[in-house]
This record gives sequence, C-alpha cells and structure tokens, in this order.
Amino acid sequence: MPHIALPEGLPGISAGFAFRPETAKPMRELAHILLHEPGMLTPGERELIATSVSARNDCYFCQTSHGAAAAAHLGSEEVVQKVKVDPENAPVSAKLKALLNIAGKVQIGGKNVSEEDIARARALGATDLEIHDTVLIAAAFCMYNRYVDGLATWQPQDPSMYAQMGKRLAEHGYRDPSR
Repeated sequence: MPHIALPEGLPGISAGFAFRPETAKPMRELAHILLHEPGMLTPGERELIATSVSARNDCYFCQTSHGAAAAAHLGSEEVVQKVKVDPENAPVSAKLKALLNIAGKVQIGGKNVSEEDIARARALGATDLEIHDTVLIAAAFCMYNRYVDGLATWQPQDPSMYAQMGKRLAEHGYRDPSR
C-alpha cells in the first residue's frame, strides 16, 4: 500500500507521475533523452545499464520494466537476466561490461568510481560521452528507484504487463504518460 494517496491502478513510477505531473514532465524528458534518443550507446545497452542499477537497488518495478525494454531492443530476455545477476560474465561487449562496472560503482556512491575504472572503459573503446551517459543513467536511476520504492508504489507481479510496457517503451520512449 502506497505511503500517500496515489492514483489507484497505476503501477510504479506512473502513480507518482500522475500525482505530480509538473515534476513528471522533466523526469520523463530526462529518461527519454538518456534511454531513447540516438546516442553512442544503443538504446538496448542504455536500458541494460538502467536495469542493472535498478536490480542492484532492488527496485522490482524499474528492473522489470527496463529489463523488458532492454529485451525488446535486444531480442533477448536471457541477456537481461545475465546482466542483472553477473554483468562481468554476461554475453555483452567488453566495453559494456566496463561501463556496467562504472554504473555499479555509481550505484554505491559516485566517489567509488576510480581512475582505473575509467581507464579500463577507455581502453575498451568507451568515449567520454559514453562514460558521461553511463554515470548519468546510473545516478538518475538511483533517483527513479528511490522515488518508486520511497512512495511504496504498486508493483504488479504479472510478467506479461511488463513485457507490454517494455515493448511500448522501446518503441515510443518516455515522453508520454503510460497508456
């Protein structure tokens, strides 16, 4: 049961967004730019970073919805599950493994990212923009995760709902409220 009177029937972050639309707009825009707009990393890779951070934060709604979006982009639920459990041995590029490591360090605390972590990512081909976006995705998802869980939002357990949500997010992005 949510800690405050959120609109009923809206899962996860959607309820908080409906409660306070004026803060929802910039939060949606940030997610859209970070995860959906063209960038150096593919949308699937960026969704994997968001999923990994959300899993580390134990935010069921975010790790499941963004995991579904990553799976929709990548065509593989298996890759998503492996990234959530053991990113260093997941079937992703060495560069993405290094970026997931940085994201994991940000999830603990930004000061945990070391020069060695950055040097590893650069040696594997990561650009400054990719490193920047990885850090920002990780930081933003710590905020989103805490928003969802701090309000004790409703988090449905139906996997098919998340699969539909993930497909919609992969196709349309984050600007529009959930349909």
